[in-house]
Amino acid sequence: MFACRLPWRRSSVTCKSWQSGHFVPWGSCQMLSIKGINTTVGQEQQAGMKEKQMLEDSEMHLSRRDTEALFQEQPETGNQYLEDTLLRSYLQTHLPPKVLEEVHQDLERFGNRLLTKIQPLSWECELTPPVFRQFDAWGRRVDHIHTCSAWRRMKEISAEEGLIAEAYEKRYSNWSRLYQAVKLYLFSSSSGGFSCPLAMTDGAAKVIESLGIPGSLKNAFDCLTSRDPEKFWTSGQWMTERRGGSDVANGTETVARKQPDGTYRLYGFKWFTSAADSDMALTLARIADAEGQCTQGSRGLSLFFLRVRDEEGKLNNIQVQRLKDKLGTRQMATAELWLQGARAELISAEGRGVAAISNMLNITRIHNVIGAVASMRRMVSLSRDYACKRVAFGKLLKDHPLHVQTIARMEVQVRGAFLLLMDIVRLLGLAETNLASEQEQLLLRLLIPVAKLYTGKQASAVAVEAMESFGGQGYMEDTGLPVILRDALVLSIWEGTTNILSLDVLRSLAKSQGQVMAVFLSTVQRKLELASGTEELSPAVQRAREAIGSLGQFMAATGSERALTMELAARDFSYSLARIYTGALLMEHAARPSASPTDVCAALRWCHQELCPVAAESARGSYGDGAALQDSALVFGNSRL
Repeated sequence: MFACRLPWRRSSVTCKSWQSGHFVPWGSCQMLSIKGINTTVGQEQQAGMKEKQMLEDSEMHLSRRDTEALFQEQPETGNQYLEDTLLRSYLQTHLPPKVLEEVHQDLERFGNRLLTKIQPLSWECELTPPVFRQFDAWGRRVDHIHTCSAWRRMKEISAEEGLIAEAYEKRYSNWSRLYQAVKLYLFSSSSGGFSCPLAMTDGAAKVIESLGIPGSLKNAFDCLTSRDPEKFWTSGQWMTERRGGSDVANGTETVARKQPDGTYRLYGFKWFTSAADSDMALTLARIADAEGQCTQGSRGLSLFFLRVRDEEGKLNNIQVQRLKDKLGTRQMATAELWLQGARAELISAEGRGVAAISNMLNITRIHNVIGAVASMRRMVSLSRDYACKRVAFGKLLKDHPLHVQTIARMEVQVRGAFLLLMDIVRLLGLAETNLASEQEQLLLRLLIPVAKLYTGKQASAVAVEAMESFGGQGYMEDTGLPVILRDALVLSIWEGTTNILSLDVLRSLAKSQGQVMAVFLSTVQRKLELASGTEELSPAVQRAREAIGSLGQFMAATGSERALTMELAARDFSYSLARIYTGALLMEHAARPSASPTDVCAALRWCHQELCPVAAESARGSYGDGAALQDSALVFGNSRL
């Protein structure tokens, strides 16, 4: 990369004078005559001093002029929808013509609104993070989380644009979910962090819908999916506790006590509650019996709905301990909460809380993918624009082949991740309108954790690489680039780390008794058959088929292996699924009659990488009997532990 340095250079011009607001070269000027001054010694000295002062002033102006000339142009993007050629080509390929016509008009309008109205609010959210005030001036406890006006405006805009409503109104049948995902994808990098509350809001609406929208929750569902800013609610997701993380089965200590009126009171400590300023929350707790005993493990967990505040705005027997001091997503209030008898409603079957939140996790994980792809697209778009403006070593960055190669490699990653996202929301739309086959539903269950874990890692890598493409400016807070990097880093952690989700992938395979894998392989094979008709794609098709063969050999060889072997292979196995399937999607897109040479190039380059790392690592003995012992020795061998 070519660093954004600000070198000090002296002008070759001998000196300059400031006259009428313009620089005039001293070399072309005659000596100034000083009228009315007698040529006495004192007067000559006075004239000399004036001339010296003028020279010093001109030098100062020269320095300023040289510094001003070194300022660099800010990278900018225009209408994000109109500039995203891959997005537009995907919609043109897949959407029915009438749907495409309506969607195109709305997305073009939305793109302009993002550019002119929403993006400035995003920066204000970053500059004005939430503030927690525990007591008022008279010592009364208020536990007030103050958010800036821009954050509150983002909530109103989310309602106006139907960023949640679109998926539940189903105006476009099975395409409604994809359309919603596209708007969220465009909104994400301009949302000032508000895309996170929207993820949990969407997840909560999905849970309530999956329960049949019981009467007691109808108002909540209507508010979560409303287009009216005055009525719209956001939801929190209170799962993580002090022993928590992803292990909610063993980490949840919150207790629910049933009341005479059928409601429950919740008691416990929630260690990490995102969007703590939301209107409602879904949370897990263990129901205590008459003796106060609770069932442990996942079988003891039930799902509850609660309002955060009452009609008067008072907290629902909740105390805010503090706001979390996070690396990123600082725009959003994340808090530690004490539930001290919070009134709640049981909404799952008793002991079926984990099963009830599965729909929520699927939705929030898809939102995680949306955020990952959006952050990558934003960084690459800014890098591309900057390359057309920044001059280094005598020419624009776009004229340095190595620099362009680096951006091109990032672009391939973004394209692959985007098509993977679109395929998942396409399948989700089919499932939500009862149009998905059993095979498509199985594929969706597999692809959600695969896409979440893989794009989370991609987003961090692309953000770091893109940041470097700006040199020193990429490291400056006021450019806004570090914000994108910090916010991207949470994507591989939130809603399950890479390792946790890799193990989830293995469980989904075991639970389906091999059906999921059969569907995965047959789907990839169909896409490769389609791509095989395009001669330019033949090298990519060949590499993908070799990868499928290697994957099959690995699975056959480890089918009877003990659990440790598959656990060690879980991460590489999930990466293999992601790379093979994404490669097939890129080839499918490149095989369209209207495909461009760029589409073909992206597919070929994606398939240049190792598509089946699990087979390669297996051949190196990475999952053998001694591998775990070697890993332990490497990690702890030089430690007092």
